[in-house]
Amino acid sequence: MPLHRAIYVSDAVGGAATSLLILAEILGASERNNRRDGLSSVLMRHDGRFLQLIEGRRADVDRLMDRLRVDPRHENLRLLSDVAIPGRRFGDWPMILAELTSEGARLLDGDALDRLSPARAEALLALGVEAATVPA
Repeated sequence: MPLHRAIYVSDAVGGAATSLLILAEILGASERNNRRDGLSSVLMRHDGRFLQLIEGRRADVDRLMDRLRVDPRHENLRLLSDVAIPGRRFGDWPMILAELTSEGARLLDGDALDRLSPARAEALLALGVEAATVPA
C-alpha cells in the first residue's frame, strides 16, 4: 500500500491557541477519526501555531487535509511538505501530542514554526514525540 506524508503549519484561532480543553478535544476527535481512517499523526502547538504531520494512504491524507482547511480552530494553513513515503515514521499511532523539549527549542532556534523546512519540522516533531512517549 503506497503511503503519503503531509506536514503543515497553521495559526490557531481564539482559545485553540492556549486552551487545554480545546487541545484535548482536538486530540480526542483526531484519535478516533485517524484510527477509523488508518492515519498516523503528530501534533504540536507552540506560540499560537499548530504543526502537524499526517501519514497514511494518499486519499485518506487528502480527505483529512480538506477537513482541516475548513476547521474554524485554525486559519492560514501552509503546507510544508506533501510527499510519498516508503514507510511510516511514527508507526501506527493515530494521534500523538508532541511537546516542545529543550532540545527541540534549540533546533527551533527562535524561528517560528512556519519558517521550518520540512526536515526541521519532522525532526522537531520527532523530538517531541520521543519526550512524550518515553517513561520518566
